[in-house]
Amino acid sequence: MTTAKLSLHDIAVERARRRVLDVPSLDVLPGELLAVVGPNGAGKSTLVQIMALLERPAKGEVLFDGERVGRNVLPYRRRMAVVFQEPLLLDTSVESNVRSGLALRGVPGGEQRRRAGEWLERFGIAHLARRSSRTLSGGEAQRTSLARALALEPEVLILDEPFAALDAPTRAGLIDDLDNILSATRITTVFVTHDRSEALRLGDRVAVLMNGRIRQIGPPSNVFAAPADEEVATFVGVETITAGRVRSIADGIAIVDIGEKVVEANAVGRPGDEVLVCLRPEDIILAPLADAAQATSARNRLPATVNRITSAGPHASVALDAGFPLVALITKQSLEELALEPGSTVLASFKATAAHLILHRQSQAS
Repeated sequence: MTTAKLSLHDIAVERARRRVLDVPSLDVLPGELLAVVGPNGAGKSTLVQIMALLERPAKGEVLFDGERVGRNVLPYRRRMAVVFQEPLLLDTSVESNVRSGLALRGVPGGEQRRRAGEWLERFGIAHLARRSSRTLSGGEAQRTSLARALALEPEVLILDEPFAALDAPTRAGLIDDLDNILSATRITTVFVTHDRSEALRLGDRVAVLMNGRIRQIGPPSNVFAAPADEEVATFVGVETITAGRVRSIADGIAIVDIGEKVVEANAVGRPGDEVLVCLRPEDIILAPLADAAQATSARNRLPATVNRITSAGPHASVALDAGFPLVALITKQSLEELALEPGSTVLASFKATAAHLILHRQSQAS
C-alpha cells in the first residue's frame, strides 16, 4: 500500500464555538494533484492553513510521509511551499522575489541564480527578471509567486485559489502553463478552488468540501457525473434535478416514473424507491420533433417546449418543459439552426448513462 504524502486524521477546527472544519480522514497521494473544490465559506482556507501547518487543529493530527507532525513543524514546512490568492511579493525585483525563499533557506548564491533562472523561464517571465514587482500585472505577479514556490523544489505544493483574482484570458494561460509544469514534475499538489472548471481541468482527484466536511472525493469524471447528493449535484453543475420513483430494474437499467413521464437510467436501488434524477445540461441533445422516428442510441426521447433561452458565452442555456423541468446547453449555432424561441417545440434526448440517480435518504435508510 502506498503511503500518503500528506494525511489528515480526525481533524476538527472550531471558531467562535462553531465547528468550521471536520475531516475524519483525507490522504494526498504521492505525485497526485488533489483539487479541493467548494463554495465560499465551505472551509477551504481553514483546510489550507491546517495542511500547510500554519495552524494547529483543535483536534486531530497531520501526517507527512506517514510521520506524525508534532509541535516542531519547521522541518516539515521546509519540505512544502504555499501559494495564496494574493502573490505577497516583496518590494524588489522579480528575480529577487523568486530567490527570496532560497535565500531564507541558506541556498548558495550560484544555486539561487540557477534555480531562479530556470523557473522564470518555465513561467515565461525571464524577460521581467529585473523589473520591480510593483510594476507587474496580476498575471505576472502570480507567475512570479509560483516560480518562487517551485524554485524551492518542494515535496508538497499547496495552491490556495491562485487564479481567483485574475481575468479569464490571463487565468486560462496560467492554468495551461501550470498544468504542463505539474504534469512534467509530478509534485504532490493540493489545489484549492471554488471554480469547478479549474478542478475538472487540473485534478487527478477532486474533493468536494461543503460546510467544513468532505462530501465526496474521487476522479473528476465520477464526482461531476455521479454526485453523491443533491447539494453536491447542484454545486458541480447539474441543472436538472427532479424527483422520481423506480418502477422496475432489468439488465442494469432502471425505469423511472417522473410524474406522467418515464425515463431510463443506470440502475440504482430497488423498485419502489424514491430517487432524484440528475442530468447535466451538456448531456441533453435537442433536435426537431420530426427527428423522433430516426434511429439513435439515446434511450430517452421526450417532446419538450422551450420556456426560456439564456446566453452562456459561446453557448445557450435552454430551459424546457418535458413534463418536468429540463435544462439543455447547446451551441449558438445549434440555437440558430433549430430557430428556437420561447414556445418552440423540440425533441430532447439523452442516454440512460447520462441520467444519474440519487436515492432519497428515506430509501437509503430502508
